[in-house]
Amino acid sequence: MFDCHVHAAPDVLDRIGDDSDIAAHYVDFGCTGFVLKGHYESTVGRAHALSRSSGLRVVGGITLNQAAGGVNPAAVAATLTAGGRVVWMPTADAHTQQRAGLPRLCDQDPRLDRGVFAVPPVDPTAAAAAELVLALIADHDAVLATGHLSGPECAWLLDRARHYGIRRVLLTHPSYTVPGLSPNDIRELSQAGGVVEITAYQLLHQPNCPPALLAEVARAAGGGLVLSSDAGQPNSPPPPEALGRLVDSLDRAGVDRGLLDAAASTVPAELFLI
Repeated sequence: MFDCHVHAAPDVLDRIGDDSDIAAHYVDFGCTGFVLKGHYESTVGRAHALSRSSGLRVVGGITLNQAAGGVNPAAVAATLTAGGRVVWMPTADAHTQQRAGLPRLCDQDPRLDRGVFAVPPVDPTAAAAAELVLALIADHDAVLATGHLSGPECAWLLDRARHYGIRRVLLTHPSYTVPGLSPNDIRELSQAGGVVEITAYQLLHQPNCPPALLAEVARAAGGGLVLSSDAGQPNSPPPPEALGRLVDSLDRAGVDRGLLDAAASTVPAELFLI
């Protein structure tokens, strides 16, 4: 397996273990590697160190929340030049996150700015910065991940990604609470070139999200499907175990097992690795 979405300590939120603990789980499960995600810092240095110490292929990147300066080309340029492989659009500081009442860093300290981030068509003033971010992603043949942005923003990103020749676009858990897209919306975005992510976190923790609904999303994605754990929480199983549960649950829900196995291994590895 290659898990394209996992969290580890140190982090703002409690995690099941630190980087080395998480890597040990993947080694024990015989996985080839994973993508280390942080909502509030670049994970490039941590991923590099883990690759050397564990023998796994560990990938890092940056999420464009307030701590990174939002949709900030300078932060993206630094991350990708240092070896980062993925840029996530805003997540915890996306406008969708605030509207859904989901956790944000500013919830922990009232002195922090509660501003949110968006891209066109929600925020046309962000176009210039977002365009430069996309150009940088194209220059480095990196992965554009849509974060928690809304459906119209995902459609805009896919259109501009085609303009810049970006070959790797991940629709970050589009059926999760944020952005909360329908299977029909997801099918359209998949047909426009986005690879659709389904996470074990959705199976384990998302309200009103039974395996049958996730199976419908998997079918809407067609061959452009990746499965990830999005795990690392103290109330979730070890990430590779969580990912295995997702594969088995979708199998029991009637999704082709060969498609699922590829979506948890070769498809994400080809998406993120060079």
